[in-house]
Amino acid sequence: MSDDGDKRSLNFIEEIIEEDNRSGKWDGRVCTRFPPEPNGYLHIGHAKSICLNFGLAERYGGTWNLRFDDTNPAKEEEEYVHSISEDVRWLGYDCENRVLFASDYFERMYGFAAELIKKGKAYVCDLAPDETRAYRGTLTEPGRNSPFRDRSVEENLDLFKQMRDGVFPDGSKTLRAKIDMASVNINLRDPVMYRVLHAEHHRAGDKWCVYPMYDWAHGLEDSIEGVTHSICTLEFENHRPLYDWFIDAINEGRGTGSDWGEPIVHSQQIEFARLKLGYTVLSKRKLLELVRDKHVSGWDDPRMPTISGMRRRGYTPGSIRTFCERIGVARFNSTIDMAKLEHTIREDLNRTSARVMAVLDPLKVVIENYPEGECEDLEAVNNPEDSSAGTRSVPFSRELYIERADFMEDAPRKFFRLSPGKEVRLRYAYFVTCTDVVKDPATGEVTELRCSYDPATRGGDSPDGRKVKGTLHWVSANHAIDGEIRLYDRLFTVADPDSVKDGGDFKAFLNPDSLIINSRAKLEPSLKNALAGSRYQFERIGYFCVDPDSSNGRIVLNRTVGLRDSWAKIEKGGKKK
Repeated sequence: MSDDGDKRSLNFIEEIIEEDNRSGKWDGRVCTRFPPEPNGYLHIGHAKSICLNFGLAERYGGTWNLRFDDTNPAKEEEEYVHSISEDVRWLGYDCENRVLFASDYFERMYGFAAELIKKGKAYVCDLAPDETRAYRGTLTEPGRNSPFRDRSVEENLDLFKQMRDGVFPDGSKTLRAKIDMASVNINLRDPVMYRVLHAEHHRAGDKWCVYPMYDWAHGLEDSIEGVTHSICTLEFENHRPLYDWFIDAINEGRGTGSDWGEPIVHSQQIEFARLKLGYTVLSKRKLLELVRDKHVSGWDDPRMPTISGMRRRGYTPGSIRTFCERIGVARFNSTIDMAKLEHTIREDLNRTSARVMAVLDPLKVVIENYPEGECEDLEAVNNPEDSSAGTRSVPFSRELYIERADFMEDAPRKFFRLSPGKEVRLRYAYFVTCTDVVKDPATGEVTELRCSYDPATRGGDSPDGRKVKGTLHWVSANHAIDGEIRLYDRLFTVADPDSVKDGGDFKAFLNPDSLIINSRAKLEPSLKNALAGSRYQFERIGYFCVDPDSSNGRIVLNRTVGLRDSWAKIEKGGKKK
C-alpha cells in the first residue's frame, strides 16, 4: 500500500500497482522509467509523464530510470540529451545514478534478434520500403507474405551479419519478425525489427550499420532494466500485443538447463491519456518546424510549450508539478484549458514572487507642491503573502511616472483612477490630486499631469479618515531605470491548431500578437541588478521574469502570466463566462 498519507482517490495506475503488491506479482518491487527520444526538447506533455513515473516510484518506494531511446541516429543530437537532462533536473527529479541509453543495449538486442532467426521467427527481407508498405495490406485487407519470408535460418543469419558489417546500402534490407500477415492488428504483420543505416551515432560512433526499430527496442529496454510498470501513452496500446509477442518469442524454450538461458523480464505495459493543451501544439515534429522556419526564436522561446521555454518565461518547477498532479491520470484523451495551467502558475508566483512597481506606458506627473530636489525613501512590502520577505525602500520625488491608462480627462462616474480634480492614493506614498493637464499643442495628446499632494498622508493613509477608492502604482522619474518588456501571449489564435484537416497548415493559426516588445517601460531602481530567472509581480499588472538576454545594464523581462485569473472564475461558476 501507498504510505504517503495521501487521502485522495487512487488513479487507475496506482490501483494496478497496489493490486500487484497485494498479489506479490513483482515481489513488492516498483520500477518505472521515462524514455525520451533525444530528437527534440521536452514539452509540458513530457513533464506529465516525468511527474507520473517519478511520483509512482517515490510513492511506492521504488526506482525510476531516465532512459534515452537513442535508436535513430538520423534525428538524434547530443544537444537534445543535454537539454532533456537539464529539464528533468530542473523539475526536481534527481536521476544522476539512473541515466541510461538504449544504445548501451545494442549488442544484447542484436543477440536477441539472432536468437529469433535461429528459432525461425525472424527473416531478412529485400523488399524496398514502398514494396514493404504495399505488401502490408490495409486495415480492411490482409497483407501478403514477402517472397523472402521462407529463407533458411543459415541464410538469414549470414545476411543479418552482413547487414551489421555494412555490406549492404541503406534501405536495401531489413530484418522482419515472422508473425502473421493476415492479422487484424496491422502491427503484427511481420514488422521490421532492423534496418540498414550508415549513420554516425552520437554515442556509438560508426560502430553500427544496422539500427533497431522502436517497436523492437522498446520492450527489450524495459526488460533489460527490470522495469515493472512500463507506462505509455494511449497511441501505444495497439503496439502492446507486438511487444508481448517479442518477449514471449524470446522466452520460448528458455528456462533452467536451456541452451537459450533463463527467461527475460516481461514488463507490464499500462497506457494512459497523453496531455493535450489548448492554444498550442505538442507534436515534436511541429515544434521543430516552428523552430526551423523561425516562427519562434528557438526551442526555449517563451511562447513554446517546451519545459525550457516555460522556464525562460518564468514558470516554476513546483507549479508545473502541481499542474500535472491536478490534471490527474485518465484513460481517455481530452484537452486541458490553458487557463488551468496559468491559474496554477499564478498561484505559485503569488506566494513566492517579490512585488515591484513598473510602469509600462508612462505618463509624467509633476507634484507641484513637493519640494524641488528632494527625495525620500518609502517603505514597500516585498510580498504580503510571505511575512519573511520583508520590505524594501523605493525613492519618491517631485516627478513621477504613472500608467497612461490610469488617467482619463473626461472620466465616467465609476472611473476610480486619476482625473482632473480627483484624489487618488499612490501606493506606499501619498494622496495626490490632479490640478492641471498639459497637452501637446499639435496633437492634443496629454503629455504631463500637474498634481498636488497631501504631506499628512505619507504611507497611503489619511489621518482625518477620508477615503479614496483608487490606488495607483508609480515610479520616481529621476530614479527609474529603462526596461525592455516582452509581452507574450498564446502562440495560436485557436484552442486546437491540430484540428487542421485535408493538408491544411497549422501555422495558419499562429497568433501575430504572441509577442509585443515594449521598450518604453520605466522600472523601480531595485531591479537594476536583477539576475536572469528572477521572478517578480509588477503591481497591478502581472508576473514577469528576467530574461537571459539582459546584460550590461540592459534589463529584459518576460511576461509570465497576467493577474487576471479566468480559471478561478470557471471553477467557481461551474462554466466559463
